[in-house]
Amino acid sequence: MENRVLTRLAYRINATLDRYLPEQRLFLKSDTATRFIRLRPTTQAIALAGGGLLVAWTFIATSILLMDSISAGSDRDQSLRQQALFEERLTTLSNDRDRRAEEAVNAQDRFNLALAEVSDMQARLLASEDRRKELETGIDVIQNTLRRTIKERDEARAAADKARTALASAGGTHTEAGRARDALATLDIMAGALGNTAKERDEMARVAEAARDETAAITRSKEELELRNDAIFARLEEAVTVSMGPLDKMFRAAGMSPDDLLKQVKRGYSGQGGPLMPFVSTKGTTLSPDEQRANAILQGLDRMNLYRLAAVKSPFANPIPSGNYRFTSGFGYRRDPKGAGTRMHAGLDFAGSYGTAIRATADGVVVHAGWSNGYGRMVKIRHDFGLETLYGHMSQIRVSVGQRVSRGDRIGDMGNSGRSTGTHLHYEVHVGGRPVNPMTFIKAASDVF
Repeated sequence: MENRVLTRLAYRINATLDRYLPEQRLFLKSDTATRFIRLRPTTQAIALAGGGLLVAWTFIATSILLMDSISAGSDRDQSLRQQALFEERLTTLSNDRDRRAEEAVNAQDRFNLALAEVSDMQARLLASEDRRKELETGIDVIQNTLRRTIKERDEARAAADKARTALASAGGTHTEAGRARDALATLDIMAGALGNTAKERDEMARVAEAARDETAAITRSKEELELRNDAIFARLEEAVTVSMGPLDKMFRAAGMSPDDLLKQVKRGYSGQGGPLMPFVSTKGTTLSPDEQRANAILQGLDRMNLYRLAAVKSPFANPIPSGNYRFTSGFGYRRDPKGAGTRMHAGLDFAGSYGTAIRATADGVVVHAGWSNGYGRMVKIRHDFGLETLYGHMSQIRVSVGQRVSRGDRIGDMGNSGRSTGTHLHYEVHVGGRPVNPMTFIKAASDVF
């Protein structure tokens, strides 16, 4: 019964499809016989449906591939644009840093010249003060001598007048009159000498007044120079403060203590001399306020120089500076795709093209260059200040153990070795043997440099 029902159903379907897909025969001829294959309407419908599905699948797959290609191209263009903007910002910040450094050097030169002028003017002022004191002392002596001489002259004139009166009344001898005339002549000579002394006194008074005027002019010039020096100091202190803040922030953001870091740099860098030496020695002397400010500025410049040395020796750089990559996995805990629970992902994953150049992010010494379980082909570099960087899943290693590398040196190529699901770089940063987020270093450097 069921067979009859199925047969009737098949007949009806074939009869319906026969209107649109009449029965076809496919003849196959050989040397000895001719055969044919009957293509019923149902068979043709199934073949057409299968072909249609195949065409639709091909169209959808092609569309998906095209969309992925367009999306990949857009991501690449966006990455290139971001890289160009990043490089432009780096160039602008570098130029601004160079201009500030040049302004600081020029300001320091002007400051040194101004201090030399102040020292010269102070010496001239002291000499003028000594000269004025000497002139005042001389004037006082001359005035006292003049007063005494005038008093003696007046007493002599009074005595002469008495003598003339006595001679006139007594009518003395010729010899006594001659003596009186000699005394009068002597008094006239003394009066002339006293007059010359008075002129010399007036001249000395004019010289003393000129010395006072010169002293006042030097004092005004010194005050103006001190105001200019104060403005120069203010600009230098502001430049040092503005430059120091971002550097402190960069190292603190990377999880490093700036004070401890600078102590380590000082232990490994003992260079002396040049503009970073104290302006005035502090041994056994009392510094003026200007000298104290100058030493404080030079100490700030010395701290900036130590920061520069620390930044060069620390991994404040991108291991793939070309920018041809995308981040596929961040730092922290994530679910293990091959098992239950979570595991710690101690670095960053940079996905890119096979063979992309991988660069060292700081100066250091290669302590491992070879195969490592899980990491595949791996390079580990030891830096100063207890820092280490690790580069995993390489396709090729271009350094050897014990080799000293510099920031930007090519140490290997991106690959897919070890425990990896695709071409990428696994990058780690260790501080004191403890893994930290590498993005902290990369972002801190991009914010400053």
